[in-house]
Amino acid sequence: MKRMSIKSYQEGMGQLIDLSNPTDFALKHDPRSKNIPYQRLMMHYKEYLNKNEAYYLICSQGVHSSKAVQVLEYLGYDVTQVVNNG
Repeated sequence: MKRMSIKSYQEGMGQLIDLSNPTDFALKHDPRSKNIPYQRLMMHYKEYLNKNEAYYLICSQGVHSSKAVQVLEYLGYDVTQVVNNG
């Protein structure tokens, strides 16, 4: 499973997706991120993701992003967990 710090993320690398619920996203998020709540992404990943593109997944505690990366990577997507360690 690929993992990196938010400090290392740059927009040209691929889409940053915040898996937080909309309320938490509204309160705090990286302005470069797009909000797709965890459950919505996992139920409809084919609608949101393309296997030819890279995605960087972040969430407040790292639990949902870790789970999502494991599953989506297994399904053949280029996904990396992004951790906000600072």
